[in-house]
Amino acid sequence: MMEISDDFAQRLELTGIPRGTYDLVPLTKVHKFIAQRLTDASREIPSFPLEAEVSLDTLLARRAEYNAANEMRVSINDLIIKAAALALMAVPEVNASFTLDGVVRHHNADIAVAVAVESGLVTPIVRTAEIRDIGAIALTMQDFIARAKLRKLKPDEYMGGTFSISNLGMLGITRFGSIINPPHGAILSVGAGQERVVSRDGNFKVISVMAVTLTCDHRVVDGATGARWLQAFRAFIEQPDALFSRAS
Repeated sequence: MMEISDDFAQRLELTGIPRGTYDLVPLTKVHKFIAQRLTDASREIPSFPLEAEVSLDTLLARRAEYNAANEMRVSINDLIIKAAALALMAVPEVNASFTLDGVVRHHNADIAVAVAVESGLVTPIVRTAEIRDIGAIALTMQDFIARAKLRKLKPDEYMGGTFSISNLGMLGITRFGSIINPPHGAILSVGAGQERVVSRDGNFKVISVMAVTLTCDHRVVDGATGARWLQAFRAFIEQPDALFSRAS
């Protein structure tokens, strides 16, 4: 905790917060950097959300088969990273960044994944995710998460990238939207899988669905393009053979 100066205490008192009722936690360099980037993004980027629901039943079954047959266990988040990367290759207009000189179209899907640490969030990047097999993605993410918590990530491991994913499903959040992480043109927010009763061929069936929200930079991604990307992402999740294929 930081020592609270008299000047600081007086300024808070003007907002109605009395002395002695709070502690002051110092900002780390990473926290300051993230705060400034997201403040700028919220103010400067004309963004809009697109929401879709995705069936998980086939993916969950294939994941269980894979984990039973392989030493390296993969998470749903690992599979989401792979699906997002393949969708970026299928709809390359979303794999882009806005600049005043023009729209940058990226050749590879470098996926930044939000990881919670004590200072806030860091976004280590799974580079060339489109050509990595799912086991390699899982291994990379395990390493990133372990080192992020120890504050041992290198700057080139969390700066840059072409697209972001934020997954709060493991915390029970069902749906949400995120602030775009510059220079990315979009960010995918992933909610928790939920069981739902649906009618199929006159019969009732329980299925698992997951809500996802694609927040788009309108200077790069228009509504129709974002919708096509979500269609491609849904197809890779619901028909997941490509997610389990070996790296090409």
